[in-house]
Amino acid sequence: MQTLKAAAGAPVAESHCGHRQERMRAVQWRNSIAIVFITLVLAACGAGTSDSPSQPKSSAVAVPIAQNEASRFLAQSTMGANQGSISQLSTYGYAIWLDEQFTMSARPAHQAYLDAVIAALSAGQPEEERHVMHTFWHQAAAAPDQLRQRVAFALSQIFVVSLQDSNVAEHPRGVASYLDMLGRNAFGNYRELLEAVTLHPMMGLYLSHMGNQKESGKRVPDQNYAREVMQLLSIGLYELNPDGTPILGGGGKPIETYGPEDIAGMSRVFTGFSWAGPDRQDGRFFGGSPDPNREVLPMQAYPQFHSTSEKRFLGTVIPAQGSPDPAGSLRIALDALYNHHNVGPFIGRQLIQRLVTSNPSPAYVQRVAEAFNAGRFTSTVYTTGSGRRGDLRATIAAVLLDEEARDMTKTQEAGFGKVREPVLRLSAWMRAFNVRSGSGNYLLGTTDNPASSLGQSPMRSPSVFNFYRPGYVPPNTGIAAANLVAPEFQIIHESSVVGYANFLRSIVRNGVGDNSPADIQPDYAAALAAADDPDRLIDLVNLLLTYGTMRPDTMSAIREAVTSVSINASNPMPGRQNRVYLAVLFAMSAPEFVVQK
Repeated sequence: MQTLKAAAGAPVAESHCGHRQERMRAVQWRNSIAIVFITLVLAACGAGTSDSPSQPKSSAVAVPIAQNEASRFLAQSTMGANQGSISQLSTYGYAIWLDEQFTMSARPAHQAYLDAVIAALSAGQPEEERHVMHTFWHQAAAAPDQLRQRVAFALSQIFVVSLQDSNVAEHPRGVASYLDMLGRNAFGNYRELLEAVTLHPMMGLYLSHMGNQKESGKRVPDQNYAREVMQLLSIGLYELNPDGTPILGGGGKPIETYGPEDIAGMSRVFTGFSWAGPDRQDGRFFGGSPDPNREVLPMQAYPQFHSTSEKRFLGTVIPAQGSPDPAGSLRIALDALYNHHNVGPFIGRQLIQRLVTSNPSPAYVQRVAEAFNAGRFTSTVYTTGSGRRGDLRATIAAVLLDEEARDMTKTQEAGFGKVREPVLRLSAWMRAFNVRSGSGNYLLGTTDNPASSLGQSPMRSPSVFNFYRPGYVPPNTGIAAANLVAPEFQIIHESSVVGYANFLRSIVRNGVGDNSPADIQPDYAAALAAADDPDRLIDLVNLLLTYGTMRPDTMSAIREAVTSVSINASNPMPGRQNRVYLAVLFAMSAPEFVVQK
């Protein structure tokens, strides 16, 4: 029992001496095994502010749902559930909640924050990427448009730009505007999203098509974006059936969607685009005469640098041009990608993976792809969509309201669910316990270090392939033997397991972020009110963090830890606090939390 108490108050350590050494090793084992158990779970299976419960405005009919179902839906569709959002969704149901979320106006919150920071800086003092982290966590924890925040985060892992790139890192304001752009387009149309991504200067810097010049002599256009816009942002490597399974050719091998000739033809399309400004002079194309807003404005066309050669790709031909037409070439190319039959299943499957489950059935993928293609989603409880191909509102509704996503029995099914990535674990804690920022600015910087923090920071992917590949399979595991994928396992290892345990032990008790005390502090009032009754306390954290799916052995372990802490009648608060710390720490270390089912 001493080990259980120590888990809430002492960091995991590599070595100590005597009895303390043995006790700390036991703590390390208990914290580590909780996360390592993810592997056993999947392999054995085959694999802010409190939201107001007031009635939202919507023409949809209220269809109440159970609180645990509401909590699970919010784990898939937001940055985390809290009691207010659970109560609201439980009372009014999916349709009213989705209508409210879809109709909230997109706000340029991230760029606005950076603009305010820059205005307050001393002359010559640059903005820093930590300011991007601050505004991300602020919106994740406290923004009312939680569905937009979650979808924008998912899109940031498909349409990747990264502050780890030195060129991008010079422009934190530009990265903030990129996040806003993803949010602005999250409920729009894929075609407009693809164009906005293509012309955003941060993507231009990251995938090097900013300042891309037409062929001349031995010089050929840069092919980086031409390749990645096909491989990662639209159609993927192989021809797909409507259900996302590969179309097989001769010898039973997948058929490639594009080849070197397609990349070369497409690369000529992405020539002649560079920084925005009041003119199109050569000097501006090469970065001179910088416009103060060029890092947030879409790149503009410079015809003198655009290829007039014939452009062949994906069965499309843009004839040689008598005069350069960069806007016309771009329109034709993006239309060809947008209309390709792969886009629905390719993008749809990744949205399912980011929101619901790593291994959706082909039927699930096909239903989402059909909503994408038709631009409309219709179910017994909700209908939405413009009727235009690529409608993301219809696509997201199809992802979240699909029978596989909503069936609570799936929480017990082999291979269903996904590892909750570190950023979403922290945001879930922030939301569940209604964190407040002492400064108002949510001063939490990068959290990259796997040994002492999350091992993941938003907008800091190590490569264009995101933090993990959609098809990653952890080698030599039951997951691999079951032919399943587990993308998030690509950033889970021995150091990250212990690092997460230490990070949890600290934040649960002390809050998180800069300053002393830590700038971001949880509000445990509801948990403290339940602390005298261990079962009531466990029920609360079970609902908020694991939507009522804790197994009996997990609940028993938490109960044992909680009841080991006595509450002094004359001074009850320390005992209540320690009980809450233990309950939250153990719940967030449990497989039922770390694996979102």
